[in-house]
Amino acid sequence: MKMLLPRIVLFRKEVVQLWKAFFAPETPLYLKFATAFVAFYLVNPFDIIPDVIPVLGWVDDIVLVPLMVSWIVSRLPIKVRADHRDRNDRNDRTIDGRARRL
Repeated sequence: MKMLLPRIVLFRKEVVQLWKAFFAPETPLYLKFATAFVAFYLVNPFDIIPDVIPVLGWVDDIVLVPLMVSWIVSRLPIKVRADHRDRNDRNDRTIDGRARRL
């Protein structure tokens, strides 16, 4: 349970990065197709293990979708990853901690 929360947060960040990379012109076409396939696989009623089987049907979605998202994000061009990081840095409202006394 201890390692589950950081993985969920990482998955959320990867999904946002993948969403922005999908619309970036620098992203290769095969990665855009892979992204569309992951979304299709998530909503597709035909899975490796059918969802009719109570627990096992959901396990393949819970395991395979994050693995596929991580694989696609790891293959994104450096420019697309850097653009995503720069946008996040600009929107960050934390204080840097450097201050002077008068």
